[in-house]
Amino acid sequence: MKATKFFCSFLLVSVLALAAHAQDAVVIDTGNFVRGTIQGTDFVTVSIKDDNSGDVQIFKAQDIKEFLWNGVTFVSKPFVINKKTDYRFFKLVESGTVNLYSMGGVLTNEKPKRKRVRFIPSVGIGIGTGGFGSGIGVGGGVTFGGGRRDDDDQGRPERRSLYYIDKKGSPEMLEITPDVDNSKMAMEYIKSSLLEKFVDDNSISARVKEMDKFDIKSIQALIKDYNSVHPQ
Repeated sequence: MKATKFFCSFLLVSVLALAAHAQDAVVIDTGNFVRGTIQGTDFVTVSIKDDNSGDVQIFKAQDIKEFLWNGVTFVSKPFVINKKTDYRFFKLVESGTVNLYSMGGVLTNEKPKRKRVRFIPSVGIGIGTGGFGSGIGVGGGVTFGGGRRDDDDQGRPERRSLYYIDKKGSPEMLEITPDVDNSKMAMEYIKSSLLEKFVDDNSISARVKEMDKFDIKSIQALIKDYNSVHPQ
């Protein structure tokens, strides 16, 4: 009897795991999507192996709405660079009236052999009119390792994810990546950016004003609390 229960539990977990894995999809627009297995993204394009045909298709950020990868949503967002509008994929960390996004990190279905293989941003791009340091800092033309030997990566620091915030009804996206050194200028910038988004909530604004340092966990907690009392 115990063996039967164990087998049923194992089977249920296996089915749920397979179902979760099969949830990868590229959403071109409402009601129009491709299901399959996401192969990877460089934040400009995304590749997916179609469940039906078995073919690998590549989509540009400017041509689709979003994609779902292992239960995580990556949305296509516009930004302006050199007076031209372009698009990138941003990972949706918190969603609601205020949204928190991230970009960066190693994103691939392949298990890395060594930790030294990572994304190498090659140029900087501006996001809207906001962002610490005039909105500069999102990697464009991101590649998987750049074709270099593993030995070439020894001693290189890990690339940090960059974080962005926007609010429903406002097209402006602000970078709020915490400064590793907790510099006063960076902390003041993050504080003013959060207060701008939380202006209609006195309680959460008061919490922000009392904070001297910010990390991504504290920022995420503030956004989560705000969204819980200010539904879309």
